[in-house]
Amino acid sequence: MTVAINQTNFTKYQPFVKWVGGKRGLLSQIIPLIPKEFNNYFEPFVGGGALFFELYSLGLLKDKNVYLFDINTELINTYNVVKNNPTELIKNLKEFKAKHSKEFYYDVRAWDREEGFSKRGDTLRATRFIYLNKTCFNGLYRVNSKGYYNVPIGSYKNPNICDELVIYNASEALQKATILNASYKDVILHVKKNDFVYFDPPYYPLTPTSSFTSYSEFNFLDKEQIELFEVFKKLNKKDVFVVHSNSDTEFIKNLYGEFHIEEIQANRFINSKSSGRGKISEILVRSCL
Repeated sequence: MTVAINQTNFTKYQPFVKWVGGKRGLLSQIIPLIPKEFNNYFEPFVGGGALFFELYSLGLLKDKNVYLFDINTELINTYNVVKNNPTELIKNLKEFKAKHSKEFYYDVRAWDREEGFSKRGDTLRATRFIYLNKTCFNGLYRVNSKGYYNVPIGSYKNPNICDELVIYNASEALQKATILNASYKDVILHVKKNDFVYFDPPYYPLTPTSSFTSYSEFNFLDKEQIELFEVFKKLNKKDVFVVHSNSDTEFIKNLYGEFHIEEIQANRFINSKSSGRGKISEILVRSCL
């Protein structure tokens, strides 16, 4: 399936945060599998938003309503600040960059342990979110059982803490998007026939010890994957286009066996040992339209 691409006055829009499992390296494999024509666009596990920004760059979201969901409150706050207040955000990030050190990193990381963390203000919380994302180990977002961010500092000589152009471009792309701090299940409340939904949930672990599902204080294992599958089926019955990324495991392939499954090749970067990195098979599931 070939998607029509308008590259007139082409501007590259891209994620303003790094994201484990982000799809920037897979876009050339995903784009040909999306519907050629669709109405509105929904990304209920937005994360870094790589597919959204790519579709926007290619002009494929022109005159469409866009809905970006995520259950991660700090991430969604950051999206809204990028959208509505990029200049103050950039000013703060420059100040954080000037202060960057191991001690400063752990001081900032500890903010969410404080009573009244939310009172620091939306823009300062967004600054913290991007700063930690750009300086932590491998851009990993992980919280403990209390919801406290607990990723150690990364070993970067000169981390790109403040990329002004990326933030301003992202702000432009987000101007007409509806950004919701909500469960993916709420997509049912908004979608209509011929809309397009892209699911990129926390992946089902390849092994019992390989899970990085602590993306929020909520797990996303067998029960949660089955609940997502039920939503996928409901959307399919509503004549909604759905594409779903996940790990290439028997559990997921058996779950979605009645739908179209495509294997794609991804690079794995999150393993701490270089021997554990390299090409890995993932799958894309498409609804039956």
